[in-house]
Amino acid sequence: MPAIGPDFISLQSRDLDASRAFYERYLGLVRSPVGPPHAVVFDTTPIAFALRDVVPGTDLTSVAQPGIGAAIWLRATDVQDIHDALVADGHPIVSAPIDGPFGRTFTFADPDGYQVTLHDRA
Repeated sequence: MPAIGPDFISLQSRDLDASRAFYERYLGLVRSPVGPPHAVVFDTTPIAFALRDVVPGTDLTSVAQPGIGAAIWLRATDVQDIHDALVADGHPIVSAPIDGPFGRTFTFADPDGYQVTLHDRA
């Protein structure tokens, strides 16, 4: 049987509480009432997005950029406002906002260094 498609995205985090607060504050994500104790699952659609404690044996500090080679894109409604809030608070912007085929788009680095792209067009 073939795979149907992506169903879940999870990022390992060195500080789960700090990362949860970051995604709630800047992206407006809301924690789902369900989820295991070692993770924060957000109420996102169409694909679940979560943060989890680092898996034993994984050392995120030993790599320059966690998730290198993977593209993490999230759709948002207020891309420019999110960008401006991140900049105002000194968070790293990897690529400045542009208008392209996916609408207003930019990439930031989250507290663990994952590069996440936001866009506003489906």
